[in-house]
Amino acid sequence: MQWLIGALALVAVGVALRRVLRMDFREKPRGGGLVPLCAELHAIYHPVAREIEAHATILGITLNDAFGEREANQHAMAWHIVRLARGEWDRLSGLVVGLQNILAKYLPATHVVVPVRRISAGNLKSRTLIDYVGLYEFLDQVVFGSKRRFSLQLRVLSRTCVLLTKEFRHTCLEGEFTHDVSPGVWNRLDFYFHDFDLIAKETLLAFRSLLACQSPEGVRDLSFDLHNLLERSVRVSTPVTDQ
Repeated sequence: MQWLIGALALVAVGVALRRVLRMDFREKPRGGGLVPLCAELHAIYHPVAREIEAHATILGITLNDAFGEREANQHAMAWHIVRLARGEWDRLSGLVVGLQNILAKYLPATHVVVPVRRISAGNLKSRTLIDYVGLYEFLDQVVFGSKRRFSLQLRVLSRTCVLLTKEFRHTCLEGEFTHDVSPGVWNRLDFYFHDFDLIAKETLLAFRSLLACQSPEGVRDLSFDLHNLLERSVRVSTPVTDQ
């Protein structure tokens, strides 16, 4: 009980200090919450966003096909399609985590204020992420400074990708082995995809925010790293045919 009282007191002091020091101020970007980008920066942002959104769409369609086969009582085919979805999940995860690593690399050199978005546990569906992001929401109340909060956001995004991928793989392998058709297993797959899609979108928003705050030199170097990330994604996504 004492530790709980102490934690609540710490939160109250943090919130009060933030208001006194005007640290609760957040830059409110225009354009429906999106940070505006000039044509040069948009040309860097768009290919990455397009690639991630394309893989997320493919993953969603593949999982929908698996659900359709399950509803038609074609359980073996349903789990075969889930296996294909697992491969697409890995490709999307590689892109998202790679982008998160690039953002973490360039954050220390960012000198201007970085707009920060708060990830809400109320928007998530999987229990694992709800519990984890709930802890993050507590920490977000006591961390001051936009760069520190942005760094915390990146750690949360990265960790949630790892947690979701682990849970998704475990559920897929278990289901493929047993051909489990219970609603609980398939609901978990649905929840994992919902949350993963949300984390991917939050990562793109973080990318957009950090990109807008880079120096010309930072933009050049960051663009080079992004090009390498997309090149690796293309190589991984290209099927190898037997000769």
